[in-house]
Amino acid sequence: MTDTTPPNDMPPASPGTDASSAETRITDILKSEQDGQGSNVLSFAALESVSVQNGHAHVSLATSRDNASRVEPLRPRVEAAIASLPGITGATLSFTSHRPATPAAANAPAQGGGHRPFNLGDKRRNAASRHAPETLLPGVKAVIAVASGKGGVGKSTTAVNLAVGLAREGLKTGLLDADIYGPSLPRMLGRNTRPDVVDGTILPIEAWGLKSMSIGYLVDENQAMIWRGPMVMGALTQFLGEVEWGELDVLVIDMPPGTGDAQLTLAQKLGPKLATGGAVIVSTPQDIALLDARRGVAMFERMETPILGVVENMSYFCCPNCNHRTELFGHGGAKAEAEKMGVPFLAEIPLLADIRASGDDGTPIILSAPDSEAAQAYKRLAQAVARSLSSEHSTKEPS
Repeated sequence: MTDTTPPNDMPPASPGTDASSAETRITDILKSEQDGQGSNVLSFAALESVSVQNGHAHVSLATSRDNASRVEPLRPRVEAAIASLPGITGATLSFTSHRPATPAAANAPAQGGGHRPFNLGDKRRNAASRHAPETLLPGVKAVIAVASGKGGVGKSTTAVNLAVGLAREGLKTGLLDADIYGPSLPRMLGRNTRPDVVDGTILPIEAWGLKSMSIGYLVDENQAMIWRGPMVMGALTQFLGEVEWGELDVLVIDMPPGTGDAQLTLAQKLGPKLATGGAVIVSTPQDIALLDARRGVAMFERMETPILGVVENMSYFCCPNCNHRTELFGHGGAKAEAEKMGVPFLAEIPLLADIRASGDDGTPIILSAPDSEAAQAYKRLAQAVARSLSSEHSTKEPS
């Protein structure tokens, strides 16, 4: 039974719109819109949540994949009908589905054990063979998840420069900002544009040779995303299944920080694509960050996602005046940790003001200062990841 009572912490609706009355009217629309056989939307889906923010209604429906295909033809009419309600200027329907965990995830131990070295190619092939067929991202050959066990370690900056670096290596590359609560991609890519929607499909924003998508393109930069879990999952599912990514060699995903529901859901939904790509774990050298990095590695290993390696960000600071090198957060901790866990160490990125400035200015440093020490470090990271992808494609067993 679905509880459609608005939670107490539901964000306020736009001025003049009562959230509970909007939900009642939206429920009436879901009941009234019917297909050619006389079945309405709620015949195939359950209303999970309604949020009205700045006049835009976000409606989350829980349904199965098969039933979602029956609701999909009704989506344009339903969204138009909701958008015509008083006080509402637009509407988005999101579908969520709660699927059982993969056998590997279901059988994973409750408490983590030790990490052991493994052969990356064999790990990928075994993971791909154990995951169920997946229809998401049909034109994408591989997915790379850039992750961290905690926030504030420079994961998004790493993801952006890695994606641009892969594009400069000749790979057709996309970049998805999966951090719904703290989207930074529009600012870091220098784009402040709403994407076009054609026949129900969102067209990604192109920047610096990449196709990109972020919730930041769809909401105001100052708007707080006070969303419950199902709404976050619905938005991520739409970004994976309803964006025209086209043919890509690799899609880089800037993952949310931590090891929670969003990370697990993405790993489950993208199992086969991640099996031919993998995860890049970003950490700083200090012990407290490395503790969380271990959790990130453990999560992906339990989900049978290959670990491409570890990046040590903010590895050292080099004074721009005297070139004296200072290791503010220690140094070498991530490399030592990678060796201990039996995973590759990919790069050490310096702590430089130019990296911060390039992110704020909207031009990744790998482009704005290609000869700089930081840009060269990101270039080496991209080359290492590109070699890994190339190695996987050349050693992949015939289907």
